[in-house]
Amino acid sequence: MPKRSVHVAAAAIYNDQGQVLLARRPSIADQGGLWEFPGGKLEVYETGLEALKRELKEELGIAVERAQPLIRVHYEYPDKFVLLDVWEVRGYTGSPYGREGQAVRWVDIDKLFSYPFPPANVPIIRAVGLPHAYVITDETDDDEAFEAMLSHALQNRGGLLVQLRAKSLEQSHFVERAQKALSLCRAHGARLILNGSAELLEHVDADGIHLTSDDLMAATERPVGPDKWLSASTHNNEQLSKAAQLDCDFVTLSPIRETPSHPGAVTIGWHDFQQMVEFAAMPVYALGGTTLDDIDRARAVGAQGVASIRSFLPDQDDA
Repeated sequence: MPKRSVHVAAAAIYNDQGQVLLARRPSIADQGGLWEFPGGKLEVYETGLEALKRELKEELGIAVERAQPLIRVHYEYPDKFVLLDVWEVRGYTGSPYGREGQAVRWVDIDKLFSYPFPPANVPIIRAVGLPHAYVITDETDDDEAFEAMLSHALQNRGGLLVQLRAKSLEQSHFVERAQKALSLCRAHGARLILNGSAELLEHVDADGIHLTSDDLMAATERPVGPDKWLSASTHNNEQLSKAAQLDCDFVTLSPIRETPSHPGAVTIGWHDFQQMVEFAAMPVYALGGTTLDDIDRARAVGAQGVASIRSFLPDQDDA
């Protein structure tokens, strides 16, 4: 018999302390005893957002006032196909509690992986732990200009993810810059990803590494452990598939639009971006001609957010 398909709306619900709400599945249910993001199956002719609002009212006693798309996850279990349509909920009325007798708990984001989840939830946990703006540093040999740019970005937008890219620097100079960048990021609650090989983490205790698309396609296994983030540059479906095989935590997908550095380049555009991201199985940042003003648009078509260089330069207006 063909496998059944199940469409589920789920929520990453945040409180004022930045924690997210988890619910425990009843012991008699499928995958009983595991923790999950609250939600439930769509009814006939119901949209994801409509189902989300209904389920959270029924299960938790809250009324959703503001929600944005977070990630869509397609997953195949032995007996079914599941689509998890996940929303970020920060605006609601009421105090959530287990109206159906289920256990619920507010959990710090950095503690989520210590809870047992159904396997389909892994991309959701990663998306919950990532911001919606991803800074890629400008290529410059001038250390003072670099520090001014990074300081400006960190001071004007909190909770950033920063990728240190400096291909022109020799390794010793790169490591020195990375140490300065790490100090700045730690002071502002940001995370630092190094564009380069995993060996760099032996010199700088950054939060992870970023692979170029060439390095991604050449890799045969995940180069860092689960305690470090792994990201990669992708430009097509083949590279997205390889990133999933390598268990990347997130990727950039580009170019969305033409950029001054690549005039006339073949671009993806928002429509094709949405089609590619639908089955990416991980958070994806839109890159290439994107700015902070594009965050809501990018999220509406399935992106985690936007990655940008120019948006964070001191002479640009931050959104």
